[in-house]
Amino acid sequence: MNTWRRLLTAVLVGGAMALNATVSYAESTMETIAKTGKMTIAVQTQGPPVSFVDKNGERTGLAVEIARLMAEDMGVELVIQDYDWKGLIPALLSGKADFIAADMTPTAKRSMQIIFTEPVFFAENIAFALKSKDYKAWEDLNDPDISVGATQASSYADAARKFLSKATLKEYAGGTPQTVQAVVAGRVDAGISDRATIASQVKANDTLMVLDGSITLEPLGFAVRPDSLHLLHALNNYMRLIRHDGRLDALLDYWWKSSDWEADHK
Repeated sequence: MNTWRRLLTAVLVGGAMALNATVSYAESTMETIAKTGKMTIAVQTQGPPVSFVDKNGERTGLAVEIARLMAEDMGVELVIQDYDWKGLIPALLSGKADFIAADMTPTAKRSMQIIFTEPVFFAENIAFALKSKDYKAWEDLNDPDISVGATQASSYADAARKFLSKATLKEYAGGTPQTVQAVVAGRVDAGISDRATIASQVKANDTLMVLDGSITLEPLGFAVRPDSLHLLHALNNYMRLIRHDGRLDALLDYWWKSSDWEADHK
């Protein structure tokens, strides 16, 4: 019996040693960033004031500038990759980007695929329409004869499904500008976006108006892959740091809570 036990032990130990020899160490996302000196973010192609190309041909916006600030403090190069809204999560999960820098709501469904940071800022989702439609409040849109537009696979679309369930929803790739075009062209009766994003659109087109009331108030954050816990903690810690030293508030005041950025970038 002892001989069999010794033989079994030898087999198990040998097997474990062989397995260890074949298993390679998985480098974390943060370790890769440190080794390569590059941090890659996935951003929305056209979503001012969060991410867009300005009049000088430069990529900028609230999320971009937060990521740029972090990269500078880390001493690494920031690499920016543009995607349609629906392409952000696939880009992250495929390893093309280290994290998503966008105004993304941490919904239960999205959290099944990715991990969100603590809220970086908040969005007040509203409805907008042509003044000629004579709607007053967003609740007026909850009618079977009315169509509403929203960014494809967005929380705007989710809000429409939940709170305007009687209306017909049409989704558009590319962000709020495409929804605005649909409203102006009469392809939909109204659109859903957030107050900060739609402000410049309404300012530039006096035929548009924001309807009374807020549909939802949503936390917005960045997101990483489930295996990027070091990067997740680093992002959360960095947001706390710049919130306490005032740099985050300065960015929010410029990009999110006012239209000051338009004079410099549009």
